[in-house]
Amino acid sequence: MDSAIDICVIGNGIIGKAAALALAQAGLSVTLLTPPAGRPAPAPAGWDVRVYALNQVAHALLSSLRVWDALDASRIAPVDAMVVNGDSPNAAGRLAFDAYSARAGVLAWIVEDSNLNAALDTALRFSHNLQVVSGRAVRLEQTAEQAIVHLEQGQALRAALVVGADGAQSWVRSQCDIDMDYRPYGQRAVVANFSTELPHHGTAHQWFTCDEGIIALLPLPGKQVSLVWSAPDDLADTLMQESLSQVADRLSALPKQPLGKLAPLQPENVKAVPLSLMRPHAIIAQRVALVGDAAHVVHPLAGHGMNLGFADVTALLQVLAERGAGRDCGDARVLRRYSRARKEDILLMQIATDGLERLFASNFEPVRVARNLGLNLLDQLPVLKRRLMSHAMGKPLAPSVKKG
Repeated sequence: MDSAIDICVIGNGIIGKAAALALAQAGLSVTLLTPPAGRPAPAPAGWDVRVYALNQVAHALLSSLRVWDALDASRIAPVDAMVVNGDSPNAAGRLAFDAYSARAGVLAWIVEDSNLNAALDTALRFSHNLQVVSGRAVRLEQTAEQAIVHLEQGQALRAALVVGADGAQSWVRSQCDIDMDYRPYGQRAVVANFSTELPHHGTAHQWFTCDEGIIALLPLPGKQVSLVWSAPDDLADTLMQESLSQVADRLSALPKQPLGKLAPLQPENVKAVPLSLMRPHAIIAQRVALVGDAAHVVHPLAGHGMNLGFADVTALLQVLAERGAGRDCGDARVLRRYSRARKEDILLMQIATDGLERLFASNFEPVRVARNLGLNLLDQLPVLKRRLMSHAMGKPLAPSVKKG
């Protein structure tokens, strides 16, 4: 336990597992520190209500790790098109994207949390250069030569680099005294699954409303959809108190809703997650790199929180591969390259998601008219639409960063 390793990854979520697996497959010695094992969570019955819209960067990384092919393909739904509806009284505001116009085979893939975790767990069990340690970290010591993670039972993990992948309430980030800007949205993401009367044809539908938040219906295999409703807190309370049949009636009545009558999938399941914007002032510290929600938390209206995490892992993997002889994984110059490589992508997503949330939260009539006209105008500009789709789908990361 006290022997030195290249990297210690702290966190037991999807991004932490993917980071540990990717770094180990790159030939680095890796320890994945996970919380003390408790009672295992029961596998979700039916369809998992927590799903992710994974883009090309996520797909490329998971494919390179041989995780994508280990997923249950029968439970993955490709997204071939997306329709965004505004909140004009006559439902005139509309913006449509499709894979053909984006010159891509697919815009995204909808994957359940349980499906992805199961494939990652299997890959971790068979990975070389990787050990999984269960324990609770109590102190992080950073020196010029190494980082030392002290555990509750007295053991210590010594590494050239600590990767903080421990979520929005990151212990690693707090140990590094990294300040953070925090903005609660006063919303919760209400998630549940429904069957549809009519086929969705691989199309994701989204409604930007003013008073009721942002509603997304994402395609699942067959005539089924996943709901992500970013609802104001008072409405979220109401939705959680209603039966899912009542929520389905609300969704069936959405303007220009093309899926017909909706009904809850059995067994019924619904969850609500508080939403916020979190901007750490740095994603690196001495011998520390942050990835995933430890490095950034954005509004889910674009569905890219998880994709940002996969892009973090991809960028970290690249800068470590290019670090050069004589530089260990925690070299300050290597970490600065990682920070620069991620700065623009993270900032653009934070500005876009926060700006859209603010824009559609306004009840001022001139703003309402302007935003719906803007959707219609953008829909008529194919070049700009393709650029937006390209960014949303993610490109293979080849960041232009200066050495040193």
